Amino acid sequence: MRILVLEDDPELGPVVAAQLRGAGFAVDLARTLAEADLKLSVNSYDCVVADRSVPDGDSLTLLAGHRRAGSALPFLLLTALDAVSDRVAGFEHGADDYLVKPFAFAELVVRVRALCRRERPARPSVLRADDLEVDLPRRRVSRAGVLLSLSAKEFAVLEVLMLRAGEVVTRTELIESCWDEASEPMSNVVDVLIGQLRRRLGPPDAIGTVRGVGYRLGGAEQKPAAEARA
Repeated sequence: MRILVLEDDPELGPVVAAQLRGAGFAVDLARTLAEADLKLSVNSYDCVVADRSVPDGDSLTLLAGHRRAGSALPFLLLTALDAVSDRVAGFEHGADDYLVKPFAFAELVVRVRALCRRERPARPSVLRADDLEVDLPRRRVSRAGVLLSLSAKEFAVLEVLMLRAGEVVTRTELIESCWDEASEPMSNVVDVLIGQLRRRLGPPDAIGTVRGVGYRLGGAEQKPAAEARA
């Protein structure tokens, strides 16, 4: 899941981004309304965490503009403005949640995860494919009943593959879902992560490679359709 954080504080912004990344999210950071609006126009996000007061205005204007355009993207307002009137204004402009500074990072992570789930179609809390089981609320993975230890990024990639079990997931789709602007899309970051994930899951290999395309949960290495017909 990919999150946009709009926060101009040079200390708090990177810390919020780091905390969310540590919880398994891909995070892009913007420091102005203009920068946030540009990122929203070119990237696909699952949630926006926005400070109310930034150098070029109030993030309520950004929120209201996207709501007028028909966007249902979840917005969580993160702000020191704690008066009832401020919270009411936030919700009236279309905010989905409101967290007042100072706050606990654990609470921020839980609220963001809940908003991301709200935006997605209903799905089971436990995903299963063959002998693999992923418990999404508890962030647990097991294979053949054995609990496995995965990093946050490994869990994020496995979640995408499990949600689309049996389908080919391209490298680009994995990049867009699990990485942020700090990643280099042309590098082998996806291939390296898949290699790590395969070692974590153990034999037999649960993730098949579709050469030149991407990966599929289950099955051995596949050839592209054009190559297979040759």
